[in-house]
Amino acid sequence: MKRLSGKIIETKAISGKEPRVSLGRRLRELREFAGITQAELAIKTGLSRSTISRLENRDDIGVAMLQKFVSGLGAKLRIGASFDKSSPVIFRIREALDVEDSHDDQLLFPIFEEEPFKPSRDVVLSIKPQYSAPILEGSKTVELRRRFPVKVPRGTLAYIYSTSPTRALTGTASILGVEKIGLGEMWERYSPVACIEREDFDAYFSGLDEGVVIRLGNVRQLPRAIGLEELRDRFEFAPPQSFVYANPLLRKALENEPTSLPH
Repeated sequence: MKRLSGKIIETKAISGKEPRVSLGRRLRELREFAGITQAELAIKTGLSRSTISRLENRDDIGVAMLQKFVSGLGAKLRIGASFDKSSPVIFRIREALDVEDSHDDQLLFPIFEEEPFKPSRDVVLSIKPQYSAPILEGSKTVELRRRFPVKVPRGTLAYIYSTSPTRALTGTASILGVEKIGLGEMWERYSPVACIEREDFDAYFSGLDEGVVIRLGNVRQLPRAIGLEELRDRFEFAPPQSFVYANPLLRKALENEPTSLPH
């Protein structure tokens, strides 16, 4: 039996000139590519063979059923929304997240099923200068986020990228822990070390009941900020919207550069 290994299945928008392919047909093609029969998939999913057949001939499939179908193939369902740079909504997204222009033609936002954190990987955190400066000074020991993987291994190295107008890598820190908690508890426990005003806190977490706290330690400020142009030239770096896995070359390069003493 064939197995899906190292494959990326990508959905994309098609122009009106191209024939429309139904979701059910895509699922059938994926099942056949995996070398699994309808009968075998029925056993794996607990669905009847007739249900599998009906799904493969439908366009409107609920998320729960779609998740069950792909899980039976040994896959994990991820749904994202991509926004073209020409879309009016992109300007509001950029303003809200303080993201920089990159070489990408679109921004992709996960909607369903968060990807697990990759072990043994450094990360780059995009942080506004008004919040990254207190981290480097030692007065801010937590970073608050609307969304961030909670299963981050203790000791994961985070590179601090200060966004506009600084636009530079300014320091590093160790992630000591990550927890998802209610906003009331978050403010009560962490506001003294979060260096954020209540008005800004409420505005940032608007529409949510919970948020993520990233506890930081072993902070080191780089002796010189590495600007965006140099980061692009040396590491093919693109500023992340929130966080991104760091290029392994980044750590190796910075190991040869002295850093200030940790706070």
